[in-house]
Amino acid sequence: MPGIRLKENEPFEVAIRRFKRTIEKTGVLTELRSREFYEKPTAERKRKLAAAVKRHHKRIRGQMLPPKLY
Repeated sequence: MPGIRLKENEPFEVAIRRFKRTIEKTGVLTELRSREFYEKPTAERKRKLAAAVKRHHKRIRGQMLPPKLY
């Protein structure tokens, strides 16, 4: 688990912010949330496929021409 060393005369809020940043970079919190409950392999595949389809539709929507307003 990532940790930080407190610098001399460093405010607590700054240290907490640095700690949160390191946790976010390592992905500990996201992994903790994903492992909180057991997810069947089929449910995981289904969730990942739905996310991929959603990303695909979003990418296509971004490439489409805007509707004509006349």
